[in-house]
Amino acid sequence: MNIRFLSSLTYLSILSIVSMVSCKKKETNYILYYQRANEIDSIYRLAKNPKLAATEYKKLFSEYEPRNQERIEEYETYLKLADQNNIDFGGKESLNKLIPLIAQYGDYYKKYFPLFKKYGIDSLSVKEQVSDWKKGLNQALVDSFTVAMIRDQEQRHINLTIQAKNLKKNAKFLIWTFNKYGFPTTQKIGIMGHHNVLFTMPTFLTHMIESKEYYPVIKSRLFEYVKSGDCPPRDYAMMIDMYHLSLFNSSYYSSGPDIDSVEIDRNRKSIGLPSLKHAFKIREDFKRKFN
Repeated sequence: MNIRFLSSLTYLSILSIVSMVSCKKKETNYILYYQRANEIDSIYRLAKNPKLAATEYKKLFSEYEPRNQERIEEYETYLKLADQNNIDFGGKESLNKLIPLIAQYGDYYKKYFPLFKKYGIDSLSVKEQVSDWKKGLNQALVDSFTVAMIRDQEQRHINLTIQAKNLKKNAKFLIWTFNKYGFPTTQKIGIMGHHNVLFTMPTFLTHMIESKEYYPVIKSRLFEYVKSGDCPPRDYAMMIDMYHLSLFNSSYYSSGPDIDSVEIDRNRKSIGLPSLKHAFKIREDFKRKFN
């Protein structure tokens, strides 16, 4: 056989393998993102080293598209710390990424007008982007989740027959949503539907544990959405906690004598949650912020 042809074939095979490996590497695991975000937040919040935190956040956001988790608010924190410490964070481009991440919280975005202005983004432009974000929500899903959230609370703990019937409808609807649209993130449906109906997704998800038929599927799919960065780890963890509570009638995150806090922290880290001590500090800071 022609040696040159063999060499070419081998070369093409290697290229093919490299290409396959590269494709696999592009599959982003956001649990690693959350773990690093927690580590960096502890540098800022517990070790009180904002400049190092900003530097480490810059590395993180060069690898991952930012999330801005409730309470920890890692991307907001990064932008503020980078600005305060004269670290180049990308100016306009990076600030524009913040707008859709906070657009869901009513007028909250207005608190950043001075920072936007400093980097050449006027308030009118910000308002237009917020308006465009609202228009870009999936209105079909907003309609459907408004109905589902109302149905979730209908006759709950009053009429168990209606409650079971509604649970089955909502579980089937949730799986249908996963199949057609993926996880219903706030970037798809916001946090409030029609008639001021709040999309209390953590509560909605915890009710899914009552379905023996659909819960295993939902649990499996949610874990994949945690890894893809679509489902917040806290929402997933709350559902798992409620499941364990229903089985053992004891709190998974209790500080009681029979609970191993080291094991709990290990479990929390495995899905991207901060340690119990760190989480307590985050909660306390969050309360102070809004008081």
